[in-house]
Amino acid sequence: MTMLPMLAEMTGSVQVGLAGLGSAIGVGLVGMKASEAIGRNPGAFGLILTISIVAMALAEGITFFALFLGH
Repeated sequence: MTMLPMLAEMTGSVQVGLAGLGSAIGVGLVGMKASEAIGRNPGAFGLILTISIVAMALAEGITFFALFLGH
């Protein structure tokens, strides 16, 4: 019976870790593609920056959902 709480705590930590990893990969990809797009069209800097900031915030939100639901 003492194994069950420890297993539940471990799976919650794994869930938060995987969500953080996925979020970090998503933010990295958005940043890479945003800088690539600005390099191709420097005139669209403001629009690309705005859209990429919103996309990064949405990717980071997944980590917060996992953090609140995992613990």
